[in-house]
Amino acid sequence: MKRALAVLIAAFVLFLPGAAFAADSSYRTLSAANHPDWLANVPDNKSLAALSIPGTHETMSIFGGSLTQTQEDFGASGGTLARQLTAGIRMIDIRARVNSGNTFTIHHGATYQNANFSDVLGTLSAFLSAHPTETVIMRLKQECTGELGSCTDVSGQKSFQDIFDSYASSLFWAPSVTRGAAAPTPTLGAVRGKVVLAVMHGAFGSPIEHYGLAQFATWTDGSSTYIQDNYSVSNIGAIATKRDQVRRFLDTTNAGDPTKLYVNFGSGSSLFAQPQQVAGGALGVQGVDPFLLIYLNEGHGLTRTGAIMMDFPGSGLIEKIISYN
Repeated sequence: MKRALAVLIAAFVLFLPGAAFAADSSYRTLSAANHPDWLANVPDNKSLAALSIPGTHETMSIFGGSLTQTQEDFGASGGTLARQLTAGIRMIDIRARVNSGNTFTIHHGATYQNANFSDVLGTLSAFLSAHPTETVIMRLKQECTGELGSCTDVSGQKSFQDIFDSYASSLFWAPSVTRGAAAPTPTLGAVRGKVVLAVMHGAFGSPIEHYGLAQFATWTDGSSTYIQDNYSVSNIGAIATKRDQVRRFLDTTNAGDPTKLYVNFGSGSSLFAQPQQVAGGALGVQGVDPFLLIYLNEGHGLTRTGAIMMDFPGSGLIEKIISYN
């Protein structure tokens, strides 16, 4: 009886429309942020590793319902990405499915996000042409595993890396998209107006052929030396544990190797803790986004945040991360 009641309560919470807290400066107010040229004020000789970078997890995920959506919807194709870039987002998380014609389409699990990789590149190109002082760091992942709840790549196509090579162009910082190059972490001056590929992940999380930055050679599924990505949040009560993981990694970043870029995922989910609930809070439990804004406002001796990958970030949180630069 108790187990049945628990399942019933969990199901009720899962589909409760008002489960996440209301929008505020930390959460679901990205439209109020306007920082299209914030890197213009950062010296050329500063390493990307020294920057504090607002980023988004599952950057393009706006379709599929509450279990799948991770970002505010500003339009399909490149619309949502374009608004994030204008807001000040400078690290993005792109998930691609191998489709017919040796192309990439954008997915979150089984859900097509009404966008293609060509939309991503077109949006990035237009933004960086208009704002040449900026750079955007990209994590690219082969999304489809063929498992339940995931997608399946179209058969008979080229390998993921071969298809990517057909897309790679002068838009990218060349050392980061040269197969096997394992590029050093660059200075900002070397990559203004360019996209930097941080890592390319295969379907089960292993890096592919040393694309991207050498420091991320051991970035596999979940957390690693320079990454905090404990993405499994089993229930709403476990949001507190996720908040603590984010806080501890901020401290790790601040005390860590100054020549390395640290990436801290504030995102998390499970069947009983939706992305919006983890980000914004639910049932009296504080979400990661409001916690982050409070913690960063308090200071705690932090001098850099690294890249913080967020779901549903608010304007105040984006601005606060930028202010650390």
